[in-house]
Amino acid sequence: MAITVQNFIKMANFYNQMTMMMSAICVQKGGIAMENYVGRFFAADTLEFVYEYGRRLIEAGNVAPEVRTLVERFHQQYERVRDLTTPSQRPIYEMTLEEFEKLMNI
Repeated sequence: MAITVQNFIKMANFYNQMTMMMSAICVQKGGIAMENYVGRFFAADTLEFVYEYGRRLIEAGNVAPEVRTLVERFHQQYERVRDLTTPSQRPIYEMTLEEFEKLMNI
């Protein structure tokens, strides 16, 4: 996939729509807190991907200031949920206790 502003905007829109759906599901299921919703890990990984794509887009060349602002906003969101992202491709039995507890929300 070529790194383009159009692709970044599509991914950003997907992420925003996904978080809106997650919020609606949490409300419908009786007010589940977002930090307890099982989809939070996927959302954090998606946010990481969108932010990294935007960062590479900025490094690649001339980007409008509005896009830079959007990438920075995603960066700030990502910093808040960084500990929810998938730590690695390691199997559970190779994780540290701390990584496992974060993964299982213990």
